[in-house]
Amino acid sequence: MAQQDTDVFVRLERFYDALPRPYARAEEFGGLVLFVREGEGWPYYARPRLGAGTPSAADVTAVRQRQRELGLPEAFEWVHETTPDLLAVGRSGGLDVLLAPLLTLDPAALVPDLPVQGGTIRFLDPDASSFAADLAASRAVAQLGFGAPATTVKLEGALLIAPAGPVERDAATGQLSEALVTSQRERSASGDYYTAVVDSPEGILATGAVMRSGDVAEVAGVATLPSARRRGYASQLTAALARRSLADGVSLVFLSAGDDDVARLYTKVGFRRIGTACIGEPAAAAL
Repeated sequence: MAQQDTDVFVRLERFYDALPRPYARAEEFGGLVLFVREGEGWPYYARPRLGAGTPSAADVTAVRQRQRELGLPEAFEWVHETTPDLLAVGRSGGLDVLLAPLLTLDPAALVPDLPVQGGTIRFLDPDASSFAADLAASRAVAQLGFGAPATTVKLEGALLIAPAGPVERDAATGQLSEALVTSQRERSASGDYYTAVVDSPEGILATGAVMRSGDVAEVAGVATLPSARRRGYASQLTAALARRSLADGVSLVFLSAGDDDVARLYTKVGFRRIGTACIGEPAAAAL
């Protein structure tokens, strides 16, 4: 069992290192490597360099300075079981660290495809004429879902807080650049990245994606419009993304959950916790 876990963690390290390289340049700072995206898209992270020892506090400081120079988020990611001493180093270097449950899929435990309440699950087709609009709407759902904003409404003279819904999603949906859409089309067509959404008469209500490198895939960016929560969309999207990954020949599917409660939801669809993903950003006092 220990040997199997070790092998999984080695595969995860290779995945984290390989995933950004086609789309970013790598800058090394001692025991850390910073991936700087070239072109449009979500910014990447800094993480432990393959084959290096534990990064030092000076390495963390140097990377943060470089990220500020480039106007990038001061983001660090690593797996605690692989680089356990980096937690104390990162904190001493001014980082707040989220300890996120790290889970891998047990294919035998993956739940069957089930009906979706009030909608259907659809994979975005890079060849469809609606791809750009669907991609923009799914990004707006993710923005609202992760930010969990609310809107103020009046009811009988009182101010109440209502969760963001389709109106807020549509207001947040911006036009994506042609370069970004082209890049996403190419990645989706290659099978290295694809997005699934929950569609409904009210439009897209939830979204999630898979990022693949070789035979390892990460389910990420699973988010639900705040007004559409508690319908099981996140779990069902995750299961659908995992199912497609297996069908495409992936042998290791994993994800990181925001907290233990979210992790428990994913265990119900076939994932099992194996460790902890560390996500570091500047501590509030250090900003």
